[in-house]
Amino acid sequence: MAFTLWNLVEATVLVLNAVCVLHEDRFLKQMGWGANAPVQGFGEQPTVKSQILNLVRSIRTVVRIPLILVNIALIVFKLILG
Repeated sequence: MAFTLWNLVEATVLVLNAVCVLHEDRFLKQMGWGANAPVQGFGEQPTVKSQILNLVRSIRTVVRIPLILVNIALIVFKLILG
């Protein structure tokens, strides 16, 4: 099995799906990464944890609707070409 651009696109879509489906109260809150996580003060350097949480929230906000369309296109493409 060769590593192709198509495999990279599929892997990216699967990772984005996983991030969008991640439930903050069920999964992240148990690890201490919930919505009530401490917020950085003004002028403080953001921690890696807060940057990851911001990335997850941003992905959920921005990518949700386009990801639905991409998923539909990928499913149709897989059904047609196998």
